[in-house]
Amino acid sequence: MAGVELRFSSGCDDAEPPARPVFIVGQLPNLQRLHWPEISGKLLPQVTEEVWKTALGNLNPNPTDNCPLHLTYATVAALPSRVSRHNSPSAAMFLTRLVRSCLPGGANRCIVVSTDPRITCAGKNCRCWFKWKMVCEYSDVFASGCAIARAFPLFSRRSSASRRTDKRVVTVEFLLVGQNNGPIDATALECLESAADGIRLSARIVDTPCNEMNTDIFLEEIKLVGNALGIVPTIIRGEELKEKGFGGIYGVGKAAINPPALAVLSYLPDGATQTIAWVGKGIVYDTGGLSIKGKTTMPGMKRDCGGAAAILGAFKAAVKQGFKDNLHAVFCLAENAVGPLATRPDDIHRMYSGK
Repeated sequence: MAGVELRFSSGCDDAEPPARPVFIVGQLPNLQRLHWPEISGKLLPQVTEEVWKTALGNLNPNPTDNCPLHLTYATVAALPSRVSRHNSPSAAMFLTRLVRSCLPGGANRCIVVSTDPRITCAGKNCRCWFKWKMVCEYSDVFASGCAIARAFPLFSRRSSASRRTDKRVVTVEFLLVGQNNGPIDATALECLESAADGIRLSARIVDTPCNEMNTDIFLEEIKLVGNALGIVPTIIRGEELKEKGFGGIYGVGKAAINPPALAVLSYLPDGATQTIAWVGKGIVYDTGGLSIKGKTTMPGMKRDCGGAAAILGAFKAAVKQGFKDNLHAVFCLAENAVGPLATRPDDIHRMYSGK
């Protein structure tokens, strides 16, 4: 899914499936509430109303199900209609899986998401190689949009991805059912795009291995976000951390070639009434240090920077959407490496708290 531009739209131009492959997804009751004229322009002439109704009748989500409508160019899929208390009503975790497994190929695609209209969101012309229609309630739009973003990671080192030169665009269109089923306004779409951009940024950082995402490179990512938002980050790193009393982060990262760092992005809007700080753990790789991890527990430790990556993506999205209060994003960056300077199990470090 790398190299895909993700767009959100209140509506796309009609086009038959071979020209623009389409994926229609939603909970089965929501799909059944759709009127044929709402989707016929995306399916005709290859898919008739009879075929559409037959496909809906064959769907038996347990927990999900999908049915091809026309070869590999058009597919309808059903999300779970019931979820446990541990999952959101949008069934977002299943939505990400469905997109990854059922998304048709091509250079002009669309996803249509059918929802029931009850959204809470902080808050073009369609040229896509895939169109995705999502059918859902308005309250499920934001969670569904974020789940879709997770299905399109930006990082890839597959040889096939490096050879691909064509521009691929996926446009997501929401079809709302139930009350308040009008088109999604521009503000909500902008919010979705900001959230998706932040999610994909965070995922790219987490997916990138430490030889390409060390503390130096992570700081560059922070600076790029700061430049985009007009914010200059505060950075303390290396021996300066020890001198200023940040013994914890210094002790973790002092053995690595790339020194540890503490970085802060601060957003201070006029009229703010409160101050909020988000703190993210950014261990770009955790070998365990001298208490080294085993061969089954060390692989995947590039993901130990996920907290800081998530904070960076969330901060970018929040500020772009006009966050009303003071917001500080704090990034604790280090590589827990093995070396002559590594912290020994009996060593004592003094933290910034004085303890």
